[in-house]
Amino acid sequence: MSSRADPSVVVLMGGPSAEREVSLSSGRECATALRASGCEVVEVDAGPDLAARLIEISPDAVFNALHGRWGEDGCVQGMLEWLRIPYTHSGVVASAVAMDKQRTKDVYRAAGLPFVDSIIAKSSDVSAAHVMEPPYVVKPYNEGSSVGVYIVGESPNGPPQLANDMPVEVMVETYAPGRELTTTVLGDRPLTVTDIITDGWYDYHAKYAEGGSRHELPADVPTEIFDACMDFAVKAHKALGCRGLSRTDYRWDETRGIDGLILLETNTQPGMTPTSLAPEQAENCGISFPDLCRQLVEDASCDR
Repeated sequence: MSSRADPSVVVLMGGPSAEREVSLSSGRECATALRASGCEVVEVDAGPDLAARLIEISPDAVFNALHGRWGEDGCVQGMLEWLRIPYTHSGVVASAVAMDKQRTKDVYRAAGLPFVDSIIAKSSDVSAAHVMEPPYVVKPYNEGSSVGVYIVGESPNGPPQLANDMPVEVMVETYAPGRELTTTVLGDRPLTVTDIITDGWYDYHAKYAEGGSRHELPADVPTEIFDACMDFAVKAHKALGCRGLSRTDYRWDETRGIDGLILLETNTQPGMTPTSLAPEQAENCGISFPDLCRQLVEDASCDR
């Protein structure tokens, strides 16, 4: 990125994915924070004319506050590489692999990281009969924010009847019981561990509705578990080739000790409101939200 004291930054937000509203919230907050840090900011709702808009604005860097498909899966990253505009967060390959939950597990396996078994199955087959012994979880393998997630319990009920807007193929994953933990990596530094406390499971409402969840950080867990979360997050970040900021989510079954800790996924575009998990962890480590956003801009780059 340009070494100008006050860089010009386009904050990309919105877009066409199922996580549009989350992205708009993240983007507005990041734009405000970047202005407070001294940057010149233009907010851009990503649409079909995005490349033309960026050429016209010609920013020093792009702050990618998009979530979900197209903005988080390598697509917009590839366009920014083509335009040679430095951008925040992970590059094309890391973004594409991390967004594909099944391929992420292949990377975890190669890195020796723990995860639960899963298969990719046709949605029609999943609705017709149990394709895995319950309990299990059904979810799109390339979405975030708990969009389209079904939990199938051990009751004698039949298979889940998936909504018509579910993709043709979905991931079916062994259910992992336990507490929700998460660790953010900034650069190559793990920040801390958050224990996400909810009344039910950590769904879209729990993530984004006021009072939907409570965050305890640093998490009150045994030192062995805390240290493992910090270590695994860095290993996942590096194995996937992430840069800038990532957040790795866990389930921990405390009845099984360290054997009960498994990785769920690594998010290359974590939510970016001041109370989102990653900025909250940064604040806990003494990094204000404007400073966090500014640091990501100063570290913006292209892969090639």
